[in-house]
Amino acid sequence: ELFQALKKELGWLPIIAEDLGVITAEVDALRDEFGFPGMRVLQFGFNGDLNNFHLPNNYPANCVAFTGTHDNDTALGWFVGAGKSDREFCLECLHSNGEEIHWDFINAVLASPANTAIVPLQDVLGLGSEARMNVPNTVAGNWLWRFREVDLTEKLATRLRELSALHQRTPPGGEPATNE
Repeated sequence: ELFQALKKELGWLPIIAEDLGVITAEVDALRDEFGFPGMRVLQFGFNGDLNNFHLPNNYPANCVAFTGTHDNDTALGWFVGAGKSDREFCLECLHSNGEEIHWDFINAVLASPANTAIVPLQDVLGLGSEARMNVPNTVAGNWLWRFREVDLTEKLATRLRELSALHQRTPPGGEPATNE
């Protein structure tokens, strides 16, 4: 009833359904009824199952694809800490040699059919577990990581811009969106 009232009053609702973990059929039905995009987290895809819905080739268009979220390790941190079979499956799925695994993760979500892709800055910067934002069910040490302005180089911006353009994830004209 709440979402029906909001939709009637406001029209389209820019809501992302966090449909991770154990989700009931009722949650899926509600998400689908209102057209809310669900979430796909690439790090969750590398369990050896090619049908895993967190692998980009299995994403629907109406979803938000993430390399990882604030509750996950960074892409590099995940890769370094993953078991051998998960790492091997990851490399196989991403057609990667692992040398720039964070860029391979970024490329995979940008190339996916997901209508929205989100990449944490820690992954763009290629940082490891030291830059993890949050560890669920812990009290200390969370939300402390901060980027440094010096880390945001033109070279990095160019690479991200070019990769975004390659996968048609830039606004018309290819220029970054502004708030002006």
